[in-house]
Amino acid sequence: MGGLAALAREAGHKVTGCDTGVYPPMSDQLRGLGIELIEGYGADQMAFAPDVFVVGNVVSRAHEASGKPKFPLMEAILDAGVPYTSGPQWLSGHVLHHPTHHPTGPRHVLAVAGTHGKTTTTAMLAWILECAGLQPGFLVGGVPLNFGVSARLGTGNTFVIEADEYDTAFFDKRSKFVHYRPRTAILNNLEFDHADIFDNLAAIERQFHHLMRTVPGTGRVVVNAREESLARVLAQGCWSERVLFGGSAAEGFSAQGEPAAFDVCRDGRKVARVEWAISGVHNQLNALAAIAAADHVGVAPQAAAEALASFENVRRRMELRGTVVRAGGNITVYDDFAHHPTAIHTTIDGLRRQLNNQGGDQRILAIFEPRSNTMKLGTMTAQLPWSLEQADLAFCHAGGLDWDARAALAPMGARAQVADNLDQLLAQVKAAARPGDHLLCMSNGGFGGIHARLLEALEAV
Repeated sequence: MGGLAALAREAGHKVTGCDTGVYPPMSDQLRGLGIELIEGYGADQMAFAPDVFVVGNVVSRAHEASGKPKFPLMEAILDAGVPYTSGPQWLSGHVLHHPTHHPTGPRHVLAVAGTHGKTTTTAMLAWILECAGLQPGFLVGGVPLNFGVSARLGTGNTFVIEADEYDTAFFDKRSKFVHYRPRTAILNNLEFDHADIFDNLAAIERQFHHLMRTVPGTGRVVVNAREESLARVLAQGCWSERVLFGGSAAEGFSAQGEPAAFDVCRDGRKVARVEWAISGVHNQLNALAAIAAADHVGVAPQAAAEALASFENVRRRMELRGTVVRAGGNITVYDDFAHHPTAIHTTIDGLRRQLNNQGGDQRILAIFEPRSNTMKLGTMTAQLPWSLEQADLAFCHAGGLDWDARAALAPMGARAQVADNLDQLLAQVKAAARPGDHLLCMSNGGFGGIHARLLEALEAV
């Protein structure tokens, strides 16, 4: 929604917005654009009398225990009968597909879907197209460091968008990505998530197939060959060119070599080489997907690989937040968006591989909060010990959970500690940290500013 606000502002509209607990980097970006942020959903905001209210999927018809509506502004909108729409629907009609809103007509939309890696892959793809001179528009669920903003209209004919399977709005329960109607669609991976709105993996697979139904016959579907769930999606029907990545070298795009430096092969033939500063097998797969998608709009794989050499990742994806100087080895603090057991496991695995390549005895301290709707429900507690297996120590912020984090992490024994509040969590980490440690903070929220608080506390030792 912050990205949509930025696009609307760039298009010349006057934009205001409301939310609760807005945190960086999006809050900083919006204020920098001159977009007024209002805390809360008070009905008094009707006084702005906008031409249209664009409603995000956090808004519902829910009521508090007292009987008062949780979102009084929405109730006032409905009572007044004034125009409102969803974010994806507004984007589709005013940016992606409106024939008169762009000099070349409707955009060639490149959509990036998947349980993990959407933000990073979208940023990679946008940067590849930018380096190729295509001047793409984009909407990313984070802030790509190469661009410094999460969204822009662009002057070229391409538009790259992070395509989320979460529902559109309280009045439109379809996945957001069905509104985008891409000509190029990346299906990065697919596993169970969003337990608050999906009953099982099959329900999400059905939504992914709905996305595939919107890709034209002249379009391209770029699919992770390693995912059985995506194979089931394809089996439901595919009407577009299908290009695989990450599988055998004989078909589609594959990688030969380590994630930091690898050859890109297409149908077994080397077509490019990537050498960059990004770590992790997951990012190697993200790169293959982006290269395959860019190829569909005429960017040669070697040109795409050269663009990736200068790719700087996205804020809150293994973002270095600070270093505390210590004799015997500095203590490093990172921020990462990991919000699902697989994402946690992948993030720690990437850091572990990086540290192993450096040699020496360096510990990883994983500091996390189960904040996503799925994690709050306790649906995936059994996977937590596995997700943290490559961390030397794990610290869980369990405040506000309805399930027992201590019981869930019991298989880890003394390697895991649980705190009921941030002060307790900070004390636990401060007591455990030692020279040379890497402190990896993981949350899909602001995490109470824990990164700065950790750095301050450790500096004071």
